Amino acid sequence: MKYLDEFNDPQLARRLLDEIRATVTRPWALMEVCGGQTHSIIRHGIDQLLPEEVELIHGPGCPVCVTPLECIDKALEIAARPDVIFCSFGDMLRVPGTDRDLFRVRGAGGDVRVVYSPLDALQLARRHPDKQVVFFAIGFETTAPANAMAVHQAKRLGLANFTLLVSHVRVPPAIEAIMTAPACRVQGFLAAGHVCSVMGMAEYPELAERHRVPVVVTGFEPLDILEGIRRTVGQLERGEHRVENAYARAVRADGNPAAIRMIEEVFEVTDRNWRGIGRIPGSGWRLSEAYRDFDAEHRFDVTGIRTEEPAECRAGEVLQGLIKPTDCAAFGTSCTPRTPLGATMVSSEGACAAYYLYRRMSEPALPREEMNPVG
Repeated sequence: MKYLDEFNDPQLARRLLDEIRATVTRPWALMEVCGGQTHSIIRHGIDQLLPEEVELIHGPGCPVCVTPLECIDKALEIAARPDVIFCSFGDMLRVPGTDRDLFRVRGAGGDVRVVYSPLDALQLARRHPDKQVVFFAIGFETTAPANAMAVHQAKRLGLANFTLLVSHVRVPPAIEAIMTAPACRVQGFLAAGHVCSVMGMAEYPELAERHRVPVVVTGFEPLDILEGIRRTVGQLERGEHRVENAYARAVRADGNPAAIRMIEEVFEVTDRNWRGIGRIPGSGWRLSEAYRDFDAEHRFDVTGIRTEEPAECRAGEVLQGLIKPTDCAAFGTSCTPRTPLGATMVSSEGACAAYYLYRRMSEPALPREEMNPVG
């Protein structure tokens, strides 16, 4: 299969690993920002195949995981109303709020529906004019264009019964927050290829220069990730801090101009809370004034909901790269996919879910050089 099998070749993986080993002379800590990359790394054991000098730190790249608890509670409050059809992607249904999740709301009679696109929710609004249809619009820059298009179409069609509950977040301000944190150990970044395929790379050179860290735009297959690591380690060893595009088959420097224009028309930048992390200035989007009538928070008057994170859950530290999932005492015991304490255990991109799914409970018994890469 083009652009898939080619990036899972064990022989090429060994060559890249050999190049990394030949290059590295001292310890380096790299962060992959995307949860999809985290799952690929854990699934294929990439972090265990690397030389010991190269450490991978899992970043806050799971959009479900960083959706703040108060936003989940707002979703639960709206979804429980009898006049509402609440639409969401499936991975949000088991994310715990303060005392329940969307599955429990549905079990109690709420009309909660899994959709595959915000445009599916838009069609529901057209078919059910007697109902308020709400779409849970979460995610990074990758999902923002489709969500913007949905509300743009709703306004054009005059659909007064369609709204978005928005919790969009942006990657560059998160990198800024990570680099300015007192406990930061990150020395280089693997940037999320799908985010850059939408937004381009214009926001990263200034970050790389100011914090003196390499930023390498990276894909999601094993060889993509190894190539991103190879380039990042190479820059660090040479004392460089540039932005490189290691995912050129999908990413252009200017991204997708049409998608960017749609985002800029519908959304405006705002401060945003990140679950387990806190408030990051300029790190989110909200509906602009021209589209404020389609804001579910205001239509259903849930702006005043405030919450506190459960003390037992250390997902915030996992999302900041301060600990690995296995460093949390609740991991795999009181916190499992069936009984999650935090979103990192139930999201398809969560680091805790990756460790649990691929049985990463401890370090492997085999020396790294004896392990089989990729295959």
